[in-house]
Amino acid sequence: MSSLKRLLDSDRTTVAGDRCQYCGGPLPPDHRHVANVETRQLLCVCAACHAALATGDGEQGPHRAVPRRYLRLVAPAITDEQWDAFEIPVGIAFFFHNSALNRSVAAYPSPAGATESLLSPEAWDGVLRASPLARTLAPDVEALLVRRTDGARESFVVPIDACYELAGRIRRRWSGFGGGPLVREEIDSFFAMLREKSEATTP
Repeated sequence: MSSLKRLLDSDRTTVAGDRCQYCGGPLPPDHRHVANVETRQLLCVCAACHAALATGDGEQGPHRAVPRRYLRLVAPAITDEQWDAFEIPVGIAFFFHNSALNRSVAAYPSPAGATESLLSPEAWDGVLRASPLARTLAPDVEALLVRRTDGARESFVVPIDACYELAGRIRRRWSGFGGGPLVREEIDSFFAMLREKSEATTP
């Protein structure tokens, strides 16, 4: 949980900067991110640094370029039985492989930010066996984002920074015990954006 909180906090405090955090050069408003797999931090970078890290040019070290792949799965990637096995207390969660921990991680947005949930390796292996697309997730920088609300089942492959953006939106808008109407509007708006960006894909 502390690592997830550091990543979320770093994302919130660095996006306002105007210098690339990798080379120190100018940073455009529509900039990209790289993930430090050791510290679990997101860094704001210029297009040149992002391209170099994405293609493997230069010295990567612990940094990995966050891609911009958005895919909406036509069929749910996780069955009701698998979701119950994960014991996630809310209807939204994202799953990714963490290289530092050498295992897959489940996290969900909450009033405190992104909260990690225990992930049964057996249950997650079942998801990977049933969904070839889930096996293509780039470690540390891509996630399977799942929403289950009001009987609806939606699954997306998204960049990891999108997941922490959603967690940040929910934390900022949360009020009272259940989050309040502003949180629900924020969630609906975010997933509408995902649908616009995504290409429908059968898992």
